Amino acid sequence: MTKLIIQIPCLNEADHLPDTLAALPRNIQGIDQIELLVIDDGSSDDTAGVARRHGVHHIVRHRKNRGLAAAFRSGLDHALRAGADIIVNTDADGQYVGEDIARLVAPVVDGSADIVIGDRGVRDNAHFGPFKRLLQRLGSSIVRRLSRTDITDAVSGFRAISRAAAQQIHITTDFSYTTDMLIQAGRKRLSILSVPIRTNAAARPSRLFKSIPDFIANTGVTMVRVYLTYNPLRFFMGIGLVATLIGAIPILRFLWFWAQGHGDGHLQSLVLGSALAILGLLVIILG
Repeated sequence: MTKLIIQIPCLNEADHLPDTLAALPRNIQGIDQIELLVIDDGSSDDTAGVARRHGVHHIVRHRKNRGLAAAFRSGLDHALRAGADIIVNTDADGQYVGEDIARLVAPVVDGSADIVIGDRGVRDNAHFGPFKRLLQRLGSSIVRRLSRTDITDAVSGFRAISRAAAQQIHITTDFSYTTDMLIQAGRKRLSILSVPIRTNAAARPSRLFKSIPDFIANTGVTMVRVYLTYNPLRFFMGIGLVATLIGAIPILRFLWFWAQGHGDGHLQSLVLGSALAILGLLVIILG
């Protein structure tokens, strides 16, 4: 028996949650049991009550708002404990079309993928502005390189995850789980696919970030942290070699003057170069 749990992280979604729940499928080919899970991330409205009244099987509540990544992490943990064979993550604001969950889970059901990401067609999506399209495509290209995957919409939150894959994913960021999860999965050589999905117009502005610069900064920090975790030697060796090579320049300068018999007046070059070289070696050792 294959059990699917559809999880929905929520923050003050009492108004939008009923429509989102109504749009979710109740029967999918290859799935024997479908259950719903709502993660109430410290909502101040009646999100949990709405979920309960609409027949949601599992409700996880955070006493305080802990952020989307923590809500996603709590959802995965609860779904695994509840015996999910496949976990689908979707948004509460109805951005994703519920019927497309069947497209997401199909590669997991037939065993051809561990993780399936819903591709919103960022290049031609009518619901995205030109700048957002450019930003999403740029971010996805960076994540593809870091994760060694071929995912075209890296920050899409509409994704299906097999039980085995979910057990190997450990979200470490406090900002967005999407890039963290993909880089981890790629480095662990899990099978990841993209499938095209449809989207609805946004019901409200995003609550994940305050501004575009804030989003870029937080996503960049997330990428660096995850890449550093899985490639520490390469990361620190690059920085260490740069510092060592820069340090070699004043050392060579000192040696030049020393060979000319004027080394006494250029000891500061030797000191500076030695300090940079030692710093570079320490950084490499740290890696």
